[in-house]
Amino acid sequence: MMLAHEEFYKDLIDHLFDGVYFVDRNRTITYWNKGAERITGYQAGEVIGHSCRDNLLNHVSANGVLLCLSNCPLSACMEDGKPREAEVYLHHAKGYRVPVRVRAAPLRDANGEIIGAVETFNNNTNTVNLRHQLRELRRTSQKDVLTGVGNRAFLEGRLRAAIAEFEHKQAPVGLIFIDIDHFKEFNDTYGHELGDKVLQMVAATLSYNIRATDAVGRWGGEEFLVLLYDIETENTLDCTAEKLRTMVACSGLDWQKAPLQVTISCGATMLQPTDTPESFVRRADLLMYKSKQAGRNRVTVG
Repeated sequence: MMLAHEEFYKDLIDHLFDGVYFVDRNRTITYWNKGAERITGYQAGEVIGHSCRDNLLNHVSANGVLLCLSNCPLSACMEDGKPREAEVYLHHAKGYRVPVRVRAAPLRDANGEIIGAVETFNNNTNTVNLRHQLRELRRTSQKDVLTGVGNRAFLEGRLRAAIAEFEHKQAPVGLIFIDIDHFKEFNDTYGHELGDKVLQMVAATLSYNIRATDAVGRWGGEEFLVLLYDIETENTLDCTAEKLRTMVACSGLDWQKAPLQVTISCGATMLQPTDTPESFVRRADLLMYKSKQAGRNRVTVG
């Protein structure tokens, strides 16, 4: 039976905006608050009693390295008793990748022995930014109905605005043309309903992994565009495109007890003084096809 003060603390933690969960020494999840449910999409009943290694959050680093099997902050802090903090990318219940800052600390009993650990995590900034962007898309009727990101009209407007600003201020702009690899074969194999979920997963992963000042939209079919503002160098553009490619490759839908994954091919380019919206997109599109021809699941910059 839970004591009154225990119920008080549980209620208090449940109302935190951050995600909070406890694990024992075997990394079995013993508590999962409402914030963790909101951020991850996993309900408490789905995770309590499972190990954090059991294909749930699947934290990865920015370059796609799986942290749950090695370099786990929870495991490390239980070993040496020192708190840990890291930027990681967790796996949402709907398959996409969410960037979060995690903080892990050991839990001790009355004798000072480490009996488990607590991890807190949040994506507050990105969540607020995404809500703002979605409100703006709804207001202007420029949201893609299926994926929730901007539609083609939204992207065309952003392209025209970027070129006008470039002519006035020489403000650098990067463009990434993204195409989901083998999407037709995916639809033929698994059906259009699952194909739609893949489009939603990819769109969410892209949205969560760009800055609030940037823009993402669905160009058509399985194609997406990402506009990056104030990108000073091709190297920065390349790094951003590689990050997006990696995060999509690390995402996956739960299907028949196994993650169903896709990859993307990307073409990335910087806005040039003579560009029109059409020439800007065409160049990025051609670079994307070079990625396809080179074997897919890669980035070509030019």
